[in-house]
Amino acid sequence: MVGPQTRRAAGAVTGGRFEHFMAIDWSGAVGARQKGIAVALCSGAGEPPRLLHPECHAHWSREGVLDLLLHRLPDDTLVGLDLGISLPFADAGAFFPGWDESPSDARGLWALIDAICTDDPHFCASSFVDHARASAYFRRHGGREGERFHLPGALDRKGRMRVTEKAQARAGCRPYSNFNLVGAAQVGKSSLTGMRLLHRLAGRLPVWPVDPLPHSGSVVVEIYTTLAAVAAGRSASRAKMTDRAELNVALTTFGCGSIQDTGPIDDHSADALLTAAWLRGAAHSPALWQPAELADELARTEGWTFGAL
Repeated sequence: MVGPQTRRAAGAVTGGRFEHFMAIDWSGAVGARQKGIAVALCSGAGEPPRLLHPECHAHWSREGVLDLLLHRLPDDTLVGLDLGISLPFADAGAFFPGWDESPSDARGLWALIDAICTDDPHFCASSFVDHARASAYFRRHGGREGERFHLPGALDRKGRMRVTEKAQARAGCRPYSNFNLVGAAQVGKSSLTGMRLLHRLAGRLPVWPVDPLPHSGSVVVEIYTTLAAVAAGRSASRAKMTDRAELNVALTTFGCGSIQDTGPIDDHSADALLTAAWLRGAAHSPALWQPAELADELARTEGWTFGAL
């Protein structure tokens, strides 16, 4: 797996060694194939990013993305997954305070979710959010807000946040609690399905910063595509694009040539393309691998969003 490196990469252990950059816009929707999954790839050579498509199908499946990551990933690829790789922990000293099965770290969380959802097809997580104990911590559809969705005495009604999500907010983004499963902007469902995928990567593809950043090989990081849009000069409210001309303008801020394809583009594809280009430049920044708040305890429990400071 990974060697004795530090989670807060320093010195030579930085993203400058990567040769390929992949961004995956993820989906938590129920079903075998998802219109909301988009995969984009670029190399370090400066050409525009390009979309990758599954063989023989119009849309990606979550199983297809797992196969790509395990068996068809280019060497030394920095992979950004647009989902939360963990749940809040630091605010209460536990993911699920008061539940004796609450795991002690992110890998334990991934294993718990996958075990409870073993009969849910396509990495869905319905069984977990409807679980007799786990459901108490989530805000679900139909006005079903669990009695533990908020911590006792909490004044902010948005729900619990990870430390990295507070850093996202400082960067101009509008993060949601991963315990919130309601609303068009929620990321809770995609995060839970993504955690099932991350569990399947164990021992085969490191996930920073839950795993240390190795000196070689490919690595998965959590991304928030709005961070890339903000870095390109767009606001959080204008992060989504469905116009190729707008996308090309944004790509030029990252030193990319224009994407020559014509016709409409969906916002998931635009997010993936722009973020892959952003990753290529951002990976060279030592500061992004060394967030001041990212102590080892936080790294192994809550993880971090690459690019948030």
